[in-house]
This record gives sequence, C-alpha cells and structure tokens, in this order.
Amino acid sequence: MGCFECCIKCLGGIPYASLIATILLYAGVALFCGCGHEALSGTVNILQTYFEMARTAGDTLDVFTMIDIFKYVIYGIAAAFFVYGILLMVEGFFTTGAIKDLYGDFKITTCGRCVSAWFIMLTYLFMLAWLGVTAFSSLPVYMYFNLWTICRNTTLVEGANLCLDLRQFGIVTIGEEKKICTVSENFLRMCESTELNMTFHLFIVALAGAGAAVIAMVHYLMVLSANWAYVKDACRMQKYEDIKSKEEQELHDIHSTRSKERLNAYT
Repeated sequence: MGCFECCIKCLGGIPYASLIATILLYAGVALFCGCGHEALSGTVNILQTYFEMARTAGDTLDVFTMIDIFKYVIYGIAAAFFVYGILLMVEGFFTTGAIKDLYGDFKITTCGRCVSAWFIMLTYLFMLAWLGVTAFSSLPVYMYFNLWTICRNTTLVEGANLCLDLRQFGIVTIGEEKKICTVSENFLRMCESTELNMTFHLFIVALAGAGAAVIAMVHYLMVLSANWAYVKDACRMQKYEDIKSKEEQELHDIHSTRSKERLNAYT
C-alpha cells in the first residue's frame, strides 16, 4: 500500500461530523467561560467603583460571593466539557471504525452499543443544561442593556434625571438602597468609561458562546443517533453473516461426510 492510499484510508476513518461538533463545542465553551469570567470581573469593578459597594465581612452571602461562586462554576464547566469533548471524539472514532471494519478484526460488542446509548442520554441532559445556562446568561445582558440605554438617553435628552436601583434586579436586599442617578458624578464617569461598554459586550459574547454550545449539543445528538442506527444495522448484518457462515460450514461438512461414505462404499 502506497503513501497516498494510506492517507486516504486514514482520512476515511475520521468522524468529520463529530469533529465539527467538537470544534463548535470547544469554541462555545471557550467563549462562554473566557468572556463570562472577564465580564464578572468587570462587574465587580463597576459595583465597587461606581455603585460604592464593598464586600461584606464574614460568611454573608452577598453579590460578590455569588460572583466568586459563578467563577468557580465556570472553571468546572471548562474542565468538564474539555474532557467530554474528547470522550465524544473517541466514541466517534470507535463507531466509525466499527462500521468500516465490520468484517475485520474489530467486532461490535453489546458493551459498545450500551456506551453509545449512554452518550446519547448524557448529551441530551447536557443540552438541557446548556439551554438553562443560555437563559441565565441573558439576565446580565438585559441588566447591562438597561444601563446602556439609560446612558444613551442621558446624552440624547438634556436635563433628564434617570436612576438605576440595584434592588430591582435583586443584586442587593430591599433594605439596602444602592442606586445611581444621571445627575451624579459617578454615573457620568461610568457612562464615559470603556469598562461599562467592554463588560456589556463580553456578556453578549458569553451568551453567544452558550448558544453555540447548545448547537454543538444538538449536533452531537444527531451524530450519536445516526451512529447508533448504523451500529444497530451493522450488528444485524454481523449476526446474519455469522449464521450464513455457520450454515455454509455445516453444508460443507455434510457434503464431505457423504463423499467419504460414497468413497468407502465404492471401495
């Protein structure tokens, strides 16, 4: 076998559908985790600088503690889906090899079919989880859009006195008043700063990354379902070939036995 034929055989064994889904998954998770982490850090700076909020001493669960928890969740998501993408790629390679090498040394086992079914169920659950993450990621985009709209209306309408109260977003408790109005100096500095615009766009990109992860999960579901159907048909074909080979061997043995009997009778 020449080098060209070897390369063609290797390229034919690559699960391109799983490869595309994996690239999309990694891109979506990278955008969500990277931009989401930086956007949360920017949110902390905005709250401390312009809204004059400070971390609560002790074990009180405040907005800064929640942001720290979200950061750790982002770390876990990045690590978990990096491993899960590799596992799905390996499953795609083995499934492709099982279909292409059905009559070779590699044999499809019941364990392999159970693993494929397990991946389908797990991917479906992850798709639902990413749908929830996408919906949750839209909340900070909505908050920053309101803040950006107030800044824009202030520049368009002179003398407008608009206020943004963090209590309406659940960031602070009802008894704690933390609001910023357009007549204050902090509000003007916040609207003129690039930090607000950057954080807003980072949350938008993080939302887009979560949406890309959802599309990747749907793509994986289609690939895994197709592989499951192919493996199921291949198993039936494998059983048919085994039965056919066994029957041919039996017919050959019967024919050999009769030939020997005739030869003995003639002798």
